[in-house]
Amino acid sequence: MTNASDDHVKVHFRLEIEEDGWPPANAESLWAVDLGGWSVRLDNTLWFVRGVASGDVIRVQPDDEGVLWAGETVQASQNRTIRLIVVKDDGSAAARQSVREAFHRLGATGEGIERFRMVALDVPPQADLPKIRKLLEHGETKERWYWEEGCVTAAWGTAARA
Repeated sequence: MTNASDDHVKVHFRLEIEEDGWPPANAESLWAVDLGGWSVRLDNTLWFVRGVASGDVIRVQPDDEGVLWAGETVQASQNRTIRLIVVKDDGSAAARQSVREAFHRLGATGEGIERFRMVALDVPPQADLPKIRKLLEHGETKERWYWEEGCVTAAWGTAARA
């Protein structure tokens, strides 16, 4: 593998575009730590990829040009990826920052992207899952955001019943 910086490499994921044109790209590239043996650990918040989360170990395969493409998950991290489209204040920078701060208090981290009024959350196993779930549902009810599960675990399903 070719290192992009230190022990990090770019890994590309092919995306399936749905009928509504979402996601707005046919591929997403993410930073990952090169573990050797064509395995990497994702080290980036995922915007559009489904079924994997930051910290997951995946296999990669280079194409003829040396671009690394994601394959199967070797080891799941137990992290979750939740994505929100922020509606409040038309998804302003302040609104996105407020969302990030609210979830940070519950143990999640995340990033915002202006172009799509999005916040993508990384939710680790030790985060307060029931409170995160409750806040997600409350914010959607109050029309502050819409949200989707990018990658969840069995513990996330348990949080829904808590």
